[in-house]
Amino acid sequence: MDWTPDEDTLDLIRHVAIQNAIEYEGKGAIGSVIGRIMGMRADLRQHGKVVTGLVAQEVNKANASAASEGLESLRDILSEEAPHLLEKREVKERRTGLPELKDAKKGNVVLRFAPNPNGPLSFGHARGLVINSTYREMYDGVFILRFDDTDTKVKPPMLEAYERIQEETAWLTGRKPDRVVIASDRMEAYYEHATMMLEKGYGYVCQCSAEAFKEHRVGKTDCPCRNQTTPENIGLWEQMLNREFSPGDVVVRVKTDMTLKNPALRDWPALRLQDTQAHPHPREEVGSKYVVWPLLDFQSAVEDHLQGVTHIVRGKDLMDSTRKQTLLYEHFGWKYPETMYWGRVKVHEWGGFSTSKMRLDIEEGRYPGWGDPRLPTLEGLKGRGISDAALRAFWLELGITQKDISVPLSTLYAHNTKVVDAKAPRLSFIREAVLCSLEGSKIPETISHPVNPNDDSMGLRTWNMTDGTVYIEQEDLEKGHLRLKEFADVDLVGSRAIITSFERSDKRPIVHWITEGNSTEGTLISTSNNEIHTQKGRIEKHSLKSGTIVQLERIGYARLQEDGSFILCHEASVDEK
Repeated sequence: MDWTPDEDTLDLIRHVAIQNAIEYEGKGAIGSVIGRIMGMRADLRQHGKVVTGLVAQEVNKANASAASEGLESLRDILSEEAPHLLEKREVKERRTGLPELKDAKKGNVVLRFAPNPNGPLSFGHARGLVINSTYREMYDGVFILRFDDTDTKVKPPMLEAYERIQEETAWLTGRKPDRVVIASDRMEAYYEHATMMLEKGYGYVCQCSAEAFKEHRVGKTDCPCRNQTTPENIGLWEQMLNREFSPGDVVVRVKTDMTLKNPALRDWPALRLQDTQAHPHPREEVGSKYVVWPLLDFQSAVEDHLQGVTHIVRGKDLMDSTRKQTLLYEHFGWKYPETMYWGRVKVHEWGGFSTSKMRLDIEEGRYPGWGDPRLPTLEGLKGRGISDAALRAFWLELGITQKDISVPLSTLYAHNTKVVDAKAPRLSFIREAVLCSLEGSKIPETISHPVNPNDDSMGLRTWNMTDGTVYIEQEDLEKGHLRLKEFADVDLVGSRAIITSFERSDKRPIVHWITEGNSTEGTLISTSNNEIHTQKGRIEKHSLKSGTIVQLERIGYARLQEDGSFILCHEASVDEK
C-alpha cells in the first residue's frame, strides 16, 4: 500500500533539512537529516524509501537557499516556524527568554491563567502556566489562577479538579498563584455588569430562536428584539433571573454592529439560561442556585477588568474572543489588556487529546484514571518521571510564535535528560534474561560500577562475582562476541560466556549484564501506540525509594513505583545506549 506523508511529516522533513543546512553552513547532508528524522519519528522507518526521496529534495532546497539568500534567511524560517530546532548557539544569539511585554512596567503587570476545571491539567495547559508565570517573575507581577467554571452542561466542572489544578500549578511553576478566582463565586458581579449593559443600551434580551437569529446574522439585518426599550430589556432580564423562561428561550446579547465583516462579532451572546436542576453545578455552595449564566467571552472580559489584568497571553484560536471583548470594553469605556498569541503545537505521538475526551474515556473505563501513563496529563507525565524543569524548558524554548508547529516528544525528552541525568542512579535491567556461566580466566570476587558516572560522590555499586553467572539479554546473546560493560570481553558458546580478555580487545558490542546473586525478578512498564506493555526481567538489587528516577542502562530513564516495578519515562539516546 502506497504511503502519503501528512503535512506534519512534510514540515518536519523541511525543518530538519534547514536545521542541518544551518549547522553545516549551507552544506547539509542527506544521510545526516535522515538519521535525525528517524530518531525523532520511529514510525517513519517503515517508509524509508519515500522519506529518503523527500529528504533529498528538501536538503537540496535548503542548501540552494543558503547559497542564494544566506544562512540568516534559513535561521529566520526556523526561528518563526520551529524554534526548538535551532542549535543552542543560535537560540542564544537570537532569543534569550520570552519577548518583552508591550507597555509593561515592573511591579505593575497582572497576568492570568484560566482553565476550565472539567479535569486536571494536561501537557497543553502547561504552556499557559509556564509562559504566564514566567512573565510574572520577569516583571515582579501578579499571577492569577482563575477557574472558568460557568458551563455545567457541555463541559461540567469536576469537583476534585479545583484542588488538583492548584497543586499542579504550584508543582510546575514553583510557587502558588498570587490570587485564585472562581467564576461561579462571582455571579453577582456578572449580573451587575449585565444590568449596567442593558441600562446603558449596550445590550438587549433576545427572544429569537437560534435559527432565526442566524438568518439575521448572515443577512446583516437587525433582529426585532434589538429595538426594545431599556425598560423592556430590564423587564425581560428580571424575568430571566426569576426563572420565567426556559433554556433556549432567551439570551442577552452585546449590541455591536450587524454589518461587521466578521459574522462572529455581530451582536454576540453574553448570558443564557441553563437547566441547573438537570445539570447542577458540582460545587455545593452553587448547585442550582443560578439559572442565568454568563458565556465565557462575557464572563472572562468582565473578570479581566475587575482583576486589573494588564496582559493576556493565549492561543491564536481565541482571537475572535479578543475582538468580541474589545467591543464590550469600548461600550464600558475600559482599556483592553495588551494581548499576545501563540499558535498550535502538535505532538505527533499523542495525536489529538482534549480534557473532555479524556474524561469521557476515563468514565467509560478506557483508562483507569488521569495518571495513566498513556495520557498527556501533568499527573501522567510526572508519574512517568518527566520533571517540572523539563516542561518549563520545553515551553520556554518554543517561546511565543503564531505559527502552528509539530514537535516530536524527543524534544521534551532531551530536556528531561538534562535535568535528571546528573542525579539518576544507574541500574542494570535485563529483559528476556538468559543465564550464562562464566568460564575462562580467573574471575575477580567483586566488580564495582559507579552509581552515576557523572558524580563520584554517589559512590559505587559492588557486585559479588563468586556465583560465576551472568544474565544477558536474549537479543545480545545472539551476537556471539560481547564486551560485558566495565568487565570483560566474552565469546558465547551456547549458555557459556568464555572470558577472552579483561581489557577491551576489539570493537565488539558493549552490553549491560547482571549476575544471578546480585539481581532479582523485576518488571518494566512502557507505553507505545496507546498501549501499555509489561516486560519481565532481572533487575539489579537496590534500596532506592519509590519515586526515584533511574537510568536503566542501555534502555532509558524510568521511575520506581510503589509496587517495586519501574515505568519507562523515555528511552536512552543513541550515545547512552
